[in-house]
Amino acid sequence: MKNILIVKMSSIGDVIHALPVSYAIKETYPDAHLTWVVEPPAYDIVAMAACVDEIIVFEKKKFRSVKGFLQNFLPLRRKIQARDYDVVLDLQGLFKSAAVAALAKAPKGQKYGMWNMREGSQLISKPVIGPHCHDHVIERYLDTARAIGCAVKEVRLPIRVPEREQQLTRQIVAQAGANMANPYTVLVVGASWPTKCWPDGHFAMLGDWLYNHGVIPVLVGSGPVETQKAAEIAAKMDIPPIDLVGKLNFKQLAYLFQQSAAVVGGDTGPTHLAVGIGAKTVMLMGPTYPRRTGPYGQMENLLVVDRDCRECMKRVCPLGHDCMAVIKPEQVEAKLKALVPALNAVTI
Repeated sequence: MKNILIVKMSSIGDVIHALPVSYAIKETYPDAHLTWVVEPPAYDIVAMAACVDEIIVFEKKKFRSVKGFLQNFLPLRRKIQARDYDVVLDLQGLFKSAAVAALAKAPKGQKYGMWNMREGSQLISKPVIGPHCHDHVIERYLDTARAIGCAVKEVRLPIRVPEREQQLTRQIVAQAGANMANPYTVLVVGASWPTKCWPDGHFAMLGDWLYNHGVIPVLVGSGPVETQKAAEIAAKMDIPPIDLVGKLNFKQLAYLFQQSAAVVGGDTGPTHLAVGIGAKTVMLMGPTYPRRTGPYGQMENLLVVDRDCRECMKRVCPLGHDCMAVIKPEQVEAKLKALVPALNAVTI
């Protein structure tokens, strides 16, 4: 195969989970030119993928008005149709991705997608019902790679962080008052759903425990809600943590994870990035399915809420429970002790 198109535009976590498909393709078709269509928020993630040769950015916001559609449709179509593709993989499975897949030039029957495609996308691309259709989402994505002949000998997130971003990360951490040469654990403070978030007080207790064991707690996240959450965590701690919320792009975040002693977070994009690049990661889950989006390859580091109503898939709890509070800091500490030998030392 010479040219392959992948359409996976959002969300951050889903794009991260789909990236092993690019490695699987290059593993079997090393000379293939791989193009990826992505939306701006996930661009930095795909830009780090060593196996992706070209990125086409789909700016959905520009298509929301009639004027915007008329101004942007033809340039997008030209970019997509600049190549004739041997295969198109729609890994989004929604109307917006189906529209992109429909524009792509490929032989009849050579457009594939996930088994659970929706919003008419199954009319454009053929759903792949593979052996892993009910397993982890990474394996579901890889079933589409298997459908086009990929052997999938190794599951790998082909991420590389540019040297300049590594240097900038060290500078940002130093400006915040820490040295990356010293042991630190990254705490991913937020998530897109309130029901996925661990309580501020629990994070604060964990942060104090880390300090007492000679490990620096570093907070990461983005946006005003997580900025406020980080401030509240810091206010509850005996010693303020290193607060990097809103200060790192995804390339810098990846490097911070790579150099960390461990990472703790919920079912959210940054935590999945940490898992994907091989950082020791404790993931906390409540409303979502561990079998689908748990820490791939690190399931032994997973902590799941002990409630009958877990895996409810609710963004807001209709019963008013803070179910993630059921996971106690002591449980996370025990997981971290197993991952980081230094945490078994006498407290300071």
